[in-house]
Amino acid sequence: MAWLVAGVLLLPLGGCGAAALPCRVTAATLKVLPVVGHAAATPFDMCASAID
Repeated sequence: MAWLVAGVLLLPLGGCGAAALPCRVTAATLKVLPVVGHAAATPFDMCASAID
């Protein structure tokens, strides 16, 4: 069931979007941290932008 849900969520992401997903998820997770979150997420945001 989990694979089905993952497949449905990744279906709209074509090529580059699926490759950038780990960078985007990591950046979003780091941004939750107070004070240093946005600074720590900057490299991952740049990674996702470079892939796109």
